[in-house]
Amino acid sequence: MTLPTLLVLDADPPPRLGRLTGRVRVEHADASTLAERLPSADVLLVWDFTSHAVRAAWPGGGPRPSWVHTASAGVDHLMCPELAVSDTVVTNARGVFDRPIAEYVAALVLAMAKDLPRTLALQRERTWLHRESRRVAGTRACVVGSGPIGRAVAGTLEALGVTTALVGRTARAGSDGAAAVHGPEDLDRLIARADWVVAAAPLTERTRGMFDARRFGLMQPSAHFVNIGRGPLVVEDALAEALEQRRIAGAALDVFDSEPLTADSPLWDVPGRVVSPHMSGDTLGWRDELGAQFVELYELWAAGKPLVNVVDKQRGYVPGH
Repeated sequence: MTLPTLLVLDADPPPRLGRLTGRVRVEHADASTLAERLPSADVLLVWDFTSHAVRAAWPGGGPRPSWVHTASAGVDHLMCPELAVSDTVVTNARGVFDRPIAEYVAALVLAMAKDLPRTLALQRERTWLHRESRRVAGTRACVVGSGPIGRAVAGTLEALGVTTALVGRTARAGSDGAAAVHGPEDLDRLIARADWVVAAAPLTERTRGMFDARRFGLMQPSAHFVNIGRGPLVVEDALAEALEQRRIAGAALDVFDSEPLTADSPLWDVPGRVVSPHMSGDTLGWRDELGAQFVELYELWAAGKPLVNVVDKQRGYVPGH
């Protein structure tokens, strides 16, 4: 019996796929070899979810895998027109990062409300400076992106006493305990009254650059902006200017237009910023969770059963939320 071929776009450390031993032929590729190896693969596992190699390699000649799985929530790094119109099924890692990212956002909100970055800076200087901090309960948040990550963020903030509005692609009423979702037409009104604006939307042509100078201008001077979605959701120069001019009180950024963030980026130095290196969802054991999730999906694929976490390739995310 001929074994299916699983092609892995590598990252270090490699995925643990123990249950698939002897059931699949595993090959490996990097950006320089992916194009030549794609035609022989039945399945492509995009383990290196920071790479744009799939977008570059997919348009070439020859057969293509019938299924592509990316070990990430976002799919913008691999989508190209040829993949979007193909019969290839694309799945993502929905479900792995929801709770960790929600915890990270809650930590950022609490840290900014309680002025913890300045406390740590003053501690390093051995400076005793009494201040008053902000109460989180009773404040308002607008979470932009109504997928599993956005819903988890909203639920965690609500548990802290924050009144939270969720904005998605379309408005819909809440049901079975799920929160109602506002449509894009409500976004400007909601961010204008929010104390915390959280970007958790997928990157699509509709969302690229959605946080620009106009939107930062709508926010209150006391508002804080948090981005754990995708870097290109934000016009970074406009954000840097808003922080420099104190038009908003602060920003916590975990994703950027270009990563790693270059040493000359103004976002390192503007007032009120917290910069972290794309780590909001990366808790201890997260790679093992991603590997286990892929193995479970492979079991479905091998048995000819419908896959879960199937991405709508035109929209750029898993529909139904």
